[in-house]
Amino acid sequence: MNGPHDLGGMHNFGAILIEVDEPVFHSEWEAKVFAMSFATFSNYFPVDETRHASERLPHGQYLSSSYYERWLYALELLLNEHHIVTKEEIEERLAQLSYSNNSSEAD
Repeated sequence: MNGPHDLGGMHNFGAILIEVDEPVFHSEWEAKVFAMSFATFSNYFPVDETRHASERLPHGQYLSSSYYERWLYALELLLNEHHIVTKEEIEERLAQLSYSNNSSEAD
């Protein structure tokens, strides 16, 4: 195995920064992704399949994504591959949320 998710033994990635008293979630959306992911593990696909899905991220995107961004990518990919939701449904919901957020900011 040789990909961005297999960094063991690779050089030039710099020191690992340790955040003192780091919270489990830095943002509310991370907690939601975590909850949705765990809900799917027990009902639709196993956690190992989720890990494999996150490892299929394009290398540059994998390295530039946060931990929970990778979880979200994997969740969206597997929900689509298992025919639970379509990419179009995900995009439509994102557009609705974006519109809702933008209109509430205008008020």
